[in-house]
Amino acid sequence: MSPQLARLLQLASPTLPVGAYTYSQGLEWAVESGAVKDESSALQWIGDLLQWNMGRFEAPLLAQMLAACADQDLAHLSQLNARYLASRESAELRAETLQMAYSLLRLLKELQTDAVLASQLAAPSFPAVWASVAVSWEIDRDDALSAYLWSWIENQTMAALKTVPLGQTAGQRILLALGQQIARVTQQARALDVADYSNFAPGFAIACCRHETQYTRLFRS
Repeated sequence: MSPQLARLLQLASPTLPVGAYTYSQGLEWAVESGAVKDESSALQWIGDLLQWNMGRFEAPLLAQMLAACADQDLAHLSQLNARYLASRESAELRAETLQMAYSLLRLLKELQTDAVLASQLAAPSFPAVWASVAVSWEIDRDDALSAYLWSWIENQTMAALKTVPLGQTAGQRILLALGQQIARVTQQARALDVADYSNFAPGFAIACCRHETQYTRLFRS
């Protein structure tokens, strides 16, 4: 195993102590409302977000962040970071990305690694820091993008397992189905023109906002 692959697996691992497991990104409210109630609806919810939200906005933006970090272009990274923060549909989503970014930067400091480009941002988002680390660790950009998407899918699936609830085998079927889409989504993200970026997903935005006043909650978003 190459050092880069080992570091990529570490960066994408659910054991990375950044608190990702504490967030559902509106999925908890989708379960509460009945929109997600079984394996099929969980697969559709996560799959739609992968295609229309992650695939058409967050992943393309991450691809640009990876390029900006590779070029050591702090000004461009700052612009991309600001755009990502402005795209957060709710206070919880914004707090989530800032907290996870802070935790990852703190981890890097505790690991005594070199400072990454995103550490110079006033309010770094999680994808900006994640991209900075991937470049600093000399991870291939396409591999980094694919791993980021896989990590998101895995977190969403784990949230579904806990809230629907679903069995472990159902979770593995969801991961198998969505994992097959990663290569296509990654390719699309790399090729998508900036003018076509879109995170238009009103159901997702409503779910995230409604979660903020949900009476009983396991997750922070």
